[in-house]
Amino acid sequence: MDILYTKVGAHEVEISTESKDFKNFIQRNFSVFKGKTSDPDIKITIKEGFGDPFVNYQVEVSKHEEEEMIHFRRADYLIESVSDYRNSVIYAHNEFALKHAITNLYSSFIVCHNWGLLIHSSCAIENGKAHIFSGQSGAGKSTAAKLSAPRELLSDEATILKIDDGKVTVFDSPFRSELEATGTHETAPLASIQLLHQALHNNRTYLKKSDALIHLLDKVFYWAHSPEETKQVIKLLNKLVVTVPVYDLHFQKNNHFWELIS
Repeated sequence: MDILYTKVGAHEVEISTESKDFKNFIQRNFSVFKGKTSDPDIKITIKEGFGDPFVNYQVEVSKHEEEEMIHFRRADYLIESVSDYRNSVIYAHNEFALKHAITNLYSSFIVCHNWGLLIHSSCAIENGKAHIFSGQSGAGKSTAAKLSAPRELLSDEATILKIDDGKVTVFDSPFRSELEATGTHETAPLASIQLLHQALHNNRTYLKKSDALIHLLDKVFYWAHSPEETKQVIKLLNKLVVTVPVYDLHFQKNNHFWELIS
């Protein structure tokens, strides 16, 4: 059994696996430490050979009160976790399934502990401040990330947000699609959120906080299993939109939209 130590957001993670393929995946996609530095926030045991190849994104969530356990099951992965998500076992079919399972688990962990949210988006830094680009599938999150070069990227698929009263911080995300980290920043304060719409002309319009919250609800990586945790997501989103301005950004496929942001 190999044991790897890494950090996601502000949280130290201990990962145990006997799979060479999964060990290589973690080493390629996460910053692995050579030794244990402290008691980890999250412990994950990863096992391979589960289920079928990817079918769809549908995840079945079940809570086992007598065991204080929560299960997340997709065709290609299964997560068995204690109720606070600090200790879990992931059974995955392949690397694609493992990536999504760890995303699922980490998102649930940070919501449960009132720490923050994982948002389906890309994020770039301009003058030391982070700017998020989110939207429906195909809206242009990856396109906006690519067009933001040479600005540093903190994410291209899933953005990690720590949400405090009056302050939101973006952390470098290992949950990436195709674009690697492009600089040395590990964190940056969040200055704005753009909801993307491809258009013939560039235009940015401020959204009222109530509208912004509604539009961001389906951008959160979250698998609801209880009304209490759903309320927690909404509370965190409310803190987010109170603290950070949200805009509709209609943009052409060129980098001139940055003139509206910076």
